[in-house]
Amino acid sequence: MKTRTALAALALLLSARLAAQDFKPIAYEEYKLKNGLTVILHVDRTAPTAMTYLLYKVGSKDEVQGRTGFAHFFEHLMFEGTKNIERGRIDKLVTAAGGVLNASTSFDQTDFFFKVPVNQLQLALWIESERLMHLVIDSLGIETQRNVVKEELKERYEGRPYGTLQENLFKNTFKGTPYEWTPIGVAQDINQAKKEEFLDFHSTYYLPNNACLAVGGDLDIPQTKKWIEEYFGSIPAGPAPKHAKVVVPPQTEPRSMVVKEDVTPLPGLIESYVTVDNRHPDAFALEMLGDVLSGGRSSRLYQRLVDKDQLAIQAGSFPMSLDKTGMFAFFAIANRGVEIEKMKNAIREELEKVQKEGITAEEFTKTRNQKEGEFVQSFMSLDGKLRKLANFSLFQGDTKLVNEEFKRYMAVTRDDIKRVANTYLVPTRKNTVEYVMPDGK
Repeated sequence: MKTRTALAALALLLSARLAAQDFKPIAYEEYKLKNGLTVILHVDRTAPTAMTYLLYKVGSKDEVQGRTGFAHFFEHLMFEGTKNIERGRIDKLVTAAGGVLNASTSFDQTDFFFKVPVNQLQLALWIESERLMHLVIDSLGIETQRNVVKEELKERYEGRPYGTLQENLFKNTFKGTPYEWTPIGVAQDINQAKKEEFLDFHSTYYLPNNACLAVGGDLDIPQTKKWIEEYFGSIPAGPAPKHAKVVVPPQTEPRSMVVKEDVTPLPGLIESYVTVDNRHPDAFALEMLGDVLSGGRSSRLYQRLVDKDQLAIQAGSFPMSLDKTGMFAFFAIANRGVEIEKMKNAIREELEKVQKEGITAEEFTKTRNQKEGEFVQSFMSLDGKLRKLANFSLFQGDTKLVNEEFKRYMAVTRDDIKRVANTYLVPTRKNTVEYVMPDGK
């Protein structure tokens, strides 16, 4: 057994050295248009393709209680139509050009991307500028997207086992803050919102001076700059957006929530702790702690709860660093006949082992190698590079940190991982959501 362990550690070390050879800094050019739009250009000659990635600094935390889901609503509305693109044509224009497109909304941001053959880059830039300058927000589009959002809620969340878990997790963890609700929002809020409210939200946040446009691929840089100036340069800037101020109240005692739903097939548990935002140095150590606890079948939580004691069919943990705060959470779904309390005890015991003894040298090597592999993969992907560049520019305010992030992970020590476990994952900061079996089951 000792020989196998030594060989496994050696293999991990060798794979890390090979990965490091592929790790190269991202080269880019960054500038601002007169209207405040940040532009980042990155040349990648690996394929005759191009990608536009437009990141807006607006997410669900910029909404208010009672009017949630606006950022997610506009993610959908942006595909309706513009002054010069008739309704329903955006998708068809891009796919007919051989491209793909998508968008997403989170707590802090909304993003849109087009991936096209490089000879269709002009089309992608024109469409994106149209959505920024000439988006049509009319009654037909609003009513259409109200129905789309309601259907999404039904399909993905309502009436599904643990479908309310994310909603309850954030409500319990970030009580009293704009992170209390999730990006999907509440159907009632979207239903009751008036056209004027949508117009006001749009005019506040969907501005060139609240966005970053990252363009990458097999680019002709001078031509790309001309197109960007032509299509985006004349879009007027707006007043500096007022983003939500997030103050997480100090937590001095644990909180708990019990959820009883007819669709719950097995008892479920999620425990969370408020941690730090994504700029804080401890965010890196917390992420590596998550790898140790639940990074695959050899991780501590899987081995203890699923494999050894067979308390759960699923078990793990995850860190989440947001723009203004963060969390660390544990989750488990019980085996039939297993009480939630037994899963709680097992999770607590595994956490206490890390808090008292730290992690092993082998675990530390494994998580470092995992991080290195993730970075190599993300730096090889055009999509990954553009996302990183835009995020560091818009949210960190220093794009060059994109090439320093890996070093910050590698600077984390075993003592750091033990320290953050003791600093943030303490009983008085715990928030628990239990999914119990409905009566009669």
